[in-house]
Amino acid sequence: DELIDLSRLGTRVFGNPDSETTGALVEAHNEKSSQNPEELGTYYEGDILIPLSNREPRYNLTRNGIRTQSSRWPGGIVPYEIKGQFSTQELQNIQHAINEYHSKTCVRFKARSNERDYISIVSGRTGCWSSIGRLGGRQEVNLQSPNCLRTRGTPIHELMHALGFFHEQSRHERDRYVRVLDENVKPGMLVNFEKSSPSKEYGFGVEYDYASVMHYSPTSFSKNGKPTLMALQSNASSRLMGQRNGFSKGDVQKINAMYRCKR
Repeated sequence: DELIDLSRLGTRVFGNPDSETTGALVEAHNEKSSQNPEELGTYYEGDILIPLSNREPRYNLTRNGIRTQSSRWPGGIVPYEIKGQFSTQELQNIQHAINEYHSKTCVRFKARSNERDYISIVSGRTGCWSSIGRLGGRQEVNLQSPNCLRTRGTPIHELMHALGFFHEQSRHERDRYVRVLDENVKPGMLVNFEKSSPSKEYGFGVEYDYASVMHYSPTSFSKNGKPTLMALQSNASSRLMGQRNGFSKGDVQKINAMYRCKR
């Protein structure tokens, strides 16, 4: 039951699901857009949210600010239920995501019976979002229909958050691989491009991965359609930056390292 340190996220990670702005933006998302739908949210880094109803008792406001801790899922077993209103094709995309975890990692999504800690996959008009790691009790992974399920990669992405993973471009060494083009970022959104410190890194020895399903797209949070992230290396991997087709090789390696899979 190892802890995941979320302290760098501070109080910003807490909030309420937002239909007025996030839901409307995701509903209007064009599948031809260069941005991914999970990058449209008002949440931390677009799609990381711990609803205020989940704050206590695990999360406590203290004299030193907020103490935020999350846990890995014991044994890599994640009880889940599907409560959203999804089409047959959308359910197939969710099942495909689960199958990818089962075929490439030792993580197992198990239909919930009476487990206390579990994820509930829902379809509220509040965007694509998840919290980080196991909160304790019921926690939601929201996949707004239909645009959070247009690709197979978005449900994989949100479930990786639920397992305990952050976005790839928040890694502490990212400045060697990408440049943030501040002048193109929407006002107030530069906070979404913060880096972690080396002591809070979850790279698990895997090299920075442009092709990760957890990497932002090049125009994430753009105010003018111009790039906000520029790859500093030109190779086959960098050309995949922001892809939402499925796991990269590095994603699988990190999951298997975090959950100590014998593969």
